[in-house]
Amino acid sequence: MTVGSKFMQIVNVNLGERSYPIFIGNGLLEESLLLDPFLGQGRIVIITNDVVAPLYLERVKALLAPRECSEIILPDGESHKTLASISVIYDQLMAGKFDRQTKLIALGGGVIGDITGFVAATFQRGISFIQIPTTLLAQVDSSVGGKTGVNHPLGKNMIGAFYQPLCVLADTRVLDTLPEREIKAGLAEVIKYGLINDASFFTWLAENASQLLLLEGSTLAQAITTCCQSKANLVAVDEKEAGIRTLLNLGHTFGHAIETASGYGVWLHGETVAMGMVMAADLSMRLGWIEQTDAAKIRAVLEQNFSMSVVPPADIEIEQYLDLMSSDKKAELGKTRFVLYKAIGEAVVAGDIERQMLEQTLTAGENLCR
Repeated sequence: MTVGSKFMQIVNVNLGERSYPIFIGNGLLEESLLLDPFLGQGRIVIITNDVVAPLYLERVKALLAPRECSEIILPDGESHKTLASISVIYDQLMAGKFDRQTKLIALGGGVIGDITGFVAATFQRGISFIQIPTTLLAQVDSSVGGKTGVNHPLGKNMIGAFYQPLCVLADTRVLDTLPEREIKAGLAEVIKYGLINDASFFTWLAENASQLLLLEGSTLAQAITTCCQSKANLVAVDEKEAGIRTLLNLGHTFGHAIETASGYGVWLHGETVAMGMVMAADLSMRLGWIEQTDAAKIRAVLEQNFSMSVVPPADIEIEQYLDLMSSDKKAELGKTRFVLYKAIGEAVVAGDIERQMLEQTLTAGENLCR
């Protein structure tokens, strides 16, 4: 559909009375009427960081005019996704006497979205919020589905809540300011959707890698829309990750361990997901679930088509991996669970993996999937 002079896609997340739209298009930050139905009469607080604020804060304020907006600007980076940052926001909301009619707006990437959502879920036992994601990773994944929270020194995203936004506004034009590293990190999450349940999408991504790396408009919009629709379908049937939504964690059990062991912020989330998806392919191959040729293809698309680093850092010990993975939030009854492959485009959740097989993957290094 069109809004103003812009072409826009709308994906709906169907959760009954908590359903909401995802607006996807180029230049949507210029379309003031889009957010009007969601703002109500309460005060507005924009939560962002010191990298995004100089680029887009004034534009979002203009989008919301004539309403007055307050802002809270946090330091950028995964290392600030902490309870300390949450407390900073609580302090300012309390000092400003903001009430339950307040609307929060998350303007930033996945860190800002997760922090803002957690504050919204908990301030005065729940206030409304809107997602305006400014990274590719956030537009295709973290802004959708209601996962919110912060990291703990012993584990990533271990403190949080499921809490859905009022809407998501994904303006693809803002991605033009992203550094190449952030684009690749986001594309890792895009590729994930093809690997879990859509082999034809995985093939399409491999064929269109160069256009996606250059953020070519129509190709990019198609990829974002496909990912959002895929996630919306899974969230609609399994909002709180009791079953099929767990597939969205492909690569994350390995990836979260790498992020935590290396120190938050050393690797971008999407970078460790890329490593984790290749490690999952290697383990699936060792278990005899997929052929070596398929495991190698997964690695090749990530490494060659998209120029991603897929070999995990060599300084993480096996016992450190095992300890971190055992405390991952996907573990159940003391058992680590992995999302693995039965085929490209067919992921499954698995537990009780033989330690010897797992150790072979954890030590494979450059020989992953070979």
